[in-house]
This record gives sequence, structure tokens and C-alpha cells, in this order.
Amino acid sequence: MQRTFDDLGTPLVDVTFVVLDLETTGGSPTTNAITEIGAVKFRGGECLGTFQTLVNPSAPIPPEIVYLTGITQAMVTPAPKIEAVLPAFLEFLADAVIVGHNVRFDMGFLQANLARLGYRRLTNKVVDTCGLARRLVRDEVPNCTLSTLARYFRTSTDPCHRALDDAKATAEVLHALLERVGTLGIIALDDLLALPTTAAHPQAAKLRWVASLPRAAGVYVFRDISGRPLYVGKAVDLRRRVRSYFAGDDRRKIGSLLREAQSLDHVVCANELHAEVLEVRMIQELRPRFNRKDKNPASSVYVKLTTNERFPRLAIARVRRSNDGCVYLGPLPSNRIARSVIEAIESALPLRRCTARAGAAPTREAPCAPAQLRVASCPCSGAIGEAAYGEIVDQAVAAMTTTPSIVLEPLHRRMHALAAAGRFEEAASARDRASAFVRAVERQRRLDALQRADRIEIEIDGGGGALIERGRLVSTWPCGSPPPPAELGLWPPQEALLSKEAAAEVLTVASWVERNMARIRLVSCDGDLSWPVARLPRFEPRRASRSHVSRAAA
Repeated sequence: MQRTFDDLGTPLVDVTFVVLDLETTGGSPTTNAITEIGAVKFRGGECLGTFQTLVNPSAPIPPEIVYLTGITQAMVTPAPKIEAVLPAFLEFLADAVIVGHNVRFDMGFLQANLARLGYRRLTNKVVDTCGLARRLVRDEVPNCTLSTLARYFRTSTDPCHRALDDAKATAEVLHALLERVGTLGIIALDDLLALPTTAAHPQAAKLRWVASLPRAAGVYVFRDISGRPLYVGKAVDLRRRVRSYFAGDDRRKIGSLLREAQSLDHVVCANELHAEVLEVRMIQELRPRFNRKDKNPASSVYVKLTTNERFPRLAIARVRRSNDGCVYLGPLPSNRIARSVIEAIESALPLRRCTARAGAAPTREAPCAPAQLRVASCPCSGAIGEAAYGEIVDQAVAAMTTTPSIVLEPLHRRMHALAAAGRFEEAASARDRASAFVRAVERQRRLDALQRADRIEIEIDGGGGALIERGRLVSTWPCGSPPPPAELGLWPPQEALLSKEAAAEVLTVASWVERNMARIRLVSCDGDLSWPVARLPRFEPRRASRSHVSRAAA
């Protein structure tokens, strides 16, 4: 029984190829017709069958086509029409991989006739021997026409513009090219399909690294000539992910990365969650030069509401203390983001902005400058009472913990009012502050949700299972394996207060859980596992698609 190709990692030796060629009355699928179909079916180098028939085009064959192919009107007049030929040909084709030389021409005619007669479009995978030849032997031959390649590879069948002979010659060229691709470590169907772009890459010689990679979840590390790590990445399929670096990945630093890389390491993981957490840990440990995310969590900061003071204010803190009674948001990636969060809260609530520590008695004779501008309160001067200021602080605590709309609604109104007044730069600033606040609150919600859950065990559909303790991955196991004993966990014991490094892991786990809710079954939970259902509003500007930008530029 022919295997399906949902798993494109099928070894080439197990792939069924149908090499086809068509003869036609001209070059346009809409105005010309098929006069002959020839096809050869192969698997593992063995011929499984052939298909050949002339086709009545129901139209005169131009003299130049008769001269080129040798197919005359008298030859096709008794032949069946395309509507009688297609059912048998589709049965012969089945779900095999279609191969042709300049195969877009043949596929154009087939798809046009299928559409005209009410059939579904062909969805088979397609390999073009012309494209492969351009990548593999272009420097060895004057051109990549079928006749030139047939002479170069000394095929037993000479192409002569007759469908079956051309298909047989193309099949021999294909097998010669497959011998070449084996030297690049290409032994599976997905590697072959990607080759026309990967082989053109200036670092294509390093494509041999892909051959040793498994088709499994894991983490990979590019290293330089001295063995120093350059980049750490994760993958659901290690082989496919690393190969993508050689196949049109246009990220700005990829060229420099591949030029410097001299070796590749990998670690196979039990599932995608394991790979994501291991990536974060390895980035923090190795600090590769080409990684940016999670590289230096020690530089992250917190937004702190100093509720341990008589008149609390907002500040940026490097360290979170467990017993100071303050309210924190974070850790946040940078001072700039923390400052934007503070500005968002202060835009909605008139918290004091002076940095002096407020005592029992007023410390100022006159209100501070922000208070005089009416953008802040000044309890230090006695301009507002302790009870009234306490209500403002209660609102700030609620905004940072349970009710972010206290901040978002005033910012939303201000943003629209500024835009309506034509003050677009100020409106954009309000939008950016709101966006920073939303992201900070969402991060905090994810951290808190898994912290409250304490210890949970989950099963992942098709991905084994995992044990998570206070948001950190304790152990994981592949599909079909039993959970390991709790004392044999993968990671060290959990600390009492979540560190910045651990917070990066918890956020990774939380984001993964949020993305894969439909695939997860909760086995056990020691604490309170709840997830925010209502999403916060988005304030980021919409990004135009590339096609939209191209049309706009045109």
C-alpha cells in the first residue's frame, strides 16, 4: 500500500515517484491541448509501471509541433480525448511524488484540464529535475536542458520530444541527481524538496550537518572554530529547523552566523516544552553572541509600589524583596520598559513623584513641581490628606493586580482625544505606555498563575508529559513512557523567592501552556490553577503585510 506523505521525513528509498512528460499543441494551457501523456513509476530505483497514450486534442496540430514531435493529426484522430484519459492517469498517479523536467509546464496543462472537467486540483508533492540540475551540476554542463543532461549522464534513453521516452530519460536523470544529493546528506523527501533553495546558499557545504540531526524536538547550538557557542535555538523538528537556515531564512544576522559557524551540537528533548525550557537555560548559561532573548536576565528590573512608606510612590527596583510589603510588577526586560509602565500608571493616577521619603509630618512648604502642574499629588506638603491619598494608592494596587482597566480606560480616552486633535505623536506615546503596561500585567498574570498552582502534572497530546513545580519544569518524559519518580527530577530544587533567571523559565512555561491549552490534560494539581479568561486589549499598531507594503509602494 502506498504510504502517505503527511510525514515528509520519508526516506527517499521509500518514496514513490511518477516521472511524467506531456506533448501539447502549444505553450498555453488555456488555448492549447494535450496530444500525448507518458509517465513512469519508480520506487527505490525499481520501475513499477509505465503509462502512455496519445490524446485527441479536438483541434488541429500546428505544423511546427508536428515537425518537433512527429505526432501527426492522423495519429491522434483515433485516440481518446482527455476526459477519457484522465481517470486512468489519476489512478496511476495516486499520491506519488510528481517529477518532471520544467515540470511547471506539464503541471499547468494537467491542472487546467482538471479544473475544466470538474476534478480537484492535484496536491501531490512536485520535484523539478531542471531546478535540481541547476543547483547540482550547473558548473559542469553548458545548459540544463533535458537533452544536455541526458548526454552528460549517458542515459540509456534519448529524449526525442515523445512523452514516454522523455519521461524515461527524465527518470534516469533524476536517479543520477539523487546520487549527487546523497553527498550533501539529503536522504529524505523534505530535504529533496527544499534543495533547489538550500543548494544555492553560499554556505551550502555546511548542509551536511543536517544529515546527522534527528526528526525530534530538541535544542541546537551553532559553535565557532574555537568551540564557543554562537547561537542556541529550539525546534520541534531539529532536522527541518536547521535546514531552514539554508533555505531562504532572511533574518539579518543569519548570514554572519552561518559564516562563523564551524560545528553544530544538538540535544534531543522529550517534547516541545522540554526543548523550550532547555533553550532558556542554555542561553542563560552559555550567553551566545547571536542570541538576544533571555540572554542576561540579571539586567531586568521591577516596577515597585512602595506600600511600606507612609505615602507610597512608584519606583524602579533591581531586586524584589519578599518581606518588604511592596507591590511589584516584573521582572521587566529593561529600564525603558519599566519607565513606560510607571508613566502609564502615573498618567491615570496622581501618585506622588518626588523621591523624598515621606515622614509623619509634612516635609515641604509648597507642593512639588508635578503637583503644581496638576499631574501628581503632593502629600509631602500636606496638600492632600493621608486618607484621600490612601484611596489613590488602593486604586494603583488594584490596577497592578486585579483591575488594569483603572489605568487602561483613561489612557484609551486620552489616546483618542489626542488623535482627534491631530496631536498624533502624543497619541502614539500614550499608546506605547498603555501597551507596555498591558504586557507587564500579562507577564505578571502568567507568573502568578503557575506560582499559585504549586505542583502540577500534565499529559501532552502526542508529546508525553511533564511535571511542573511553581512554574518551573521539574521533569518530563516522552510519549509512551511512565512519569519518573519525583525525586529524579531534571532540574534543581525551587527557590523560595522566584529569581530573575527562574522567572524567564516560568514565563516560557506559561506561554507554552497558553498556546497549547487544547493539547493538555491536567493529571494533578496541588494548588489553585486558574488562568485569566478575558484577554487585555491590544495597543500595538498593526503591522502591514509584505504584500500590502509592496502594493502601497507601487
